[in-house]
Amino acid sequence: MAGDEIKGTTHGTAPVPLSVLDLVTVGAGHTATDALRTSVALSKTAESRGYHRYWVAEHHSMPGVASSSPAVILAHLAAHTERIRLGSGGVMLPNHAPLVIAEQFGTLEAMAPGRVDLGLGRAPGTDGATAAALRRTERPQALGSARAGGTPIDRGGDDFPQQLAELIRFLDDDFPDGHPYARVHAVPGPVQATSPGGVQSPHRPPVWLLGSSGFSARLAGTLGLPFAFAHHFSAQNTVPALDLYRDSFRPSAVLDAPYALIGVAALATEDEREARRQVLAAALNMVRLRTGRPGLVPTPEEAEAYEFSPMEREFVDSWNANVVHGTPDEVRSGLDDLQKRTGADELMITSNAHSGAVRLRSYELIADAYGLPADVRPQPGD
Repeated sequence: MAGDEIKGTTHGTAPVPLSVLDLVTVGAGHTATDALRTSVALSKTAESRGYHRYWVAEHHSMPGVASSSPAVILAHLAAHTERIRLGSGGVMLPNHAPLVIAEQFGTLEAMAPGRVDLGLGRAPGTDGATAAALRRTERPQALGSARAGGTPIDRGGDDFPQQLAELIRFLDDDFPDGHPYARVHAVPGPVQATSPGGVQSPHRPPVWLLGSSGFSARLAGTLGLPFAFAHHFSAQNTVPALDLYRDSFRPSAVLDAPYALIGVAALATEDEREARRQVLAAALNMVRLRTGRPGLVPTPEEAEAYEFSPMEREFVDSWNANVVHGTPDEVRSGLDDLQKRTGADELMITSNAHSGAVRLRSYELIADAYGLPADVRPQPGD
């Protein structure tokens, strides 16, 4: 049935499936190795507690975010997990040749059959100069300022629908006769099944479109693809984008009906005050990023001692208003309210904090609050 590899399973009292978005954040005093070890521990915890999928986001030139190579990280996580779906949230398509992405995720699918997602974004995931270094454009000087008001500029995604179509053709190995790429094949991939003696996996990574505005929402709906919206940094656009996705949706071989998840920033601690301390540190990290001073995630102590300007304080208050944080019961209530308000089919939680231990504990507390089982194992026949 269409959507079997897309739609999640709900556990406990959660209103919809819960999933994890990992930015592989690096805190002050820690290394990227520490962050990646946390990701391994977190993926194993998420799997055992019934989180449905675990995605890694592509970012570049940010000292506090060690997820510049999602495919590499996902291969590492695949070696340490058995059942949880693994995917990109997302790979920024304009940064890469479609054939390379098809090869990378075909390889991941061969490593972890039937549990790989390919989430795609159209923004660079970085500033303009870094995007030029990634060879998204041959005219780096045309990109101008790296940021406008702290927001990354994307001027290279106008051909995103064409790139997407090309990537899907490589994944399905179905370029028509006479096409320049008709004899080019993404390997591992379907072409192996047509070779003498070839046997090919029945699975192909499902493609998701990611977005923070209406462009990808409409495109995902028109193509009948699942859609993931970045509520965690574009909360004001969430409901309009989801409405546009549902209104634009056309049934496809992939999905019979719309399926939308939203990324939501959430952090649970045993003590409400501690949650406020932790999210303040994460907010200071965002202040620095948005003002061209990216760095490692500061400690809560550094954030408490920092003298915010009135403009910075306004930003922090606005940012943290969209972070669901507090005790486990408060976070559960906030997530429930958000799901009701948006009608999201799945909540993908990103817990950002200075300490990996705090992040890990947050996911455990949220699982406890919803009564997720202590160790989810596949049932006979699953």
